Amino acid sequence: MGIKIGNIDIKDFGKPYIIAELGSNHNGDMELAKKLIDQAKAAGCNCVKFQSWSKDTIFSRKVYDENHFLADDYRNRTDYTLEEIVEEFSISEQELLQMKEYCDKVCIEFASTPFSKREVDFLVHILKAKFIKVASMDLNNYPFLDYIARKGLPVVLATGLSSLAEIDEAVRTIENAGNNNVIILHCVSMYPPKDEDVNLNNMDMLRNNFGYPVGFSDHTIGISIPLASAAKGACMIEKHFTLDKNMFGWDHKVSADFEEMKLIVSESIRINTALGSSRRQVVEDRNRIEAFRRSVVAARDIPKGKVIEEGDLDLKRPGSGIEPRYLPFIIGKESKRDIKYDELIRMEDF
Repeated sequence: MGIKIGNIDIKDFGKPYIIAELGSNHNGDMELAKKLIDQAKAAGCNCVKFQSWSKDTIFSRKVYDENHFLADDYRNRTDYTLEEIVEEFSISEQELLQMKEYCDKVCIEFASTPFSKREVDFLVHILKAKFIKVASMDLNNYPFLDYIARKGLPVVLATGLSSLAEIDEAVRTIENAGNNNVIILHCVSMYPPKDEDVNLNNMDMLRNNFGYPVGFSDHTIGISIPLASAAKGACMIEKHFTLDKNMFGWDHKVSADFEEMKLIVSESIRINTALGSSRRQVVEDRNRIEAFRRSVVAARDIPKGKVIEEGDLDLKRPGSGIEPRYLPFIIGKESKRDIKYDELIRMEDF
């Protein structure tokens, strides 16, 4: 089953659709965001994705009052509070519109993850997004999934944090809203996860259970794991993207830089090409086959009239003579001519 995003077919074991996840790596600076877009385009990505959250749509007052979220602890800092950093790194509707226009200008697909109904409406009706990406945190937000699904766009569903039962309910919620354009992303919502926690084989399980194209939303360090997902037939690969891993901000250290993203794009295409077909195909030409294979040759001089024994025969390159499988047929036959040592034996010789 394939899903269309714009004019691109998204399907398992097809050419992976590569999303440069900008998230908050623009740090609230739209000039930096434009540079990220330019570099993602230069690296060969299909799409750049923002996150549409605001200070009011991502955290409740309780989190801001506690002034920390997991490792993002601002309780002993004097430069920022959590609320201030969230506000600084958020992106406004006007800024999103500017980024969409810039993406159109440089010919790269624009996308964003919404965190509220208003953000969904703006994404669909104003920004004219080609698909809606659902963050892992909202997989069990079934009323929100229903609202998103009813927009009729392809839904890209990240599955971090979620049990199989929760994923099943999420998929059924989208389907019950009349939307069967679903792409499921295997995801582990750790930044970064340990290799042993990635479990790329879950991609097969998701594919077998739900019948939709399956991709990978990556939070690992480096390029090995996303490329391994390409070998698992990922239809889509999403990877955080930065210009500088040492830049101030939340996700830069787990992001791919330009050279890494360029390799993810080029090598995932190469991997997809190399996966090829499950049908057995002999691609070597006849000359190469004969050059590598063996033929029956004389292991010693064989005089005319001699009954050929096993010790009279050997198997050597090239393979342009009698194939090794006919060796038992030759044994016991009488030689019709003098055959010299190492000479290829022909059928007419006995």
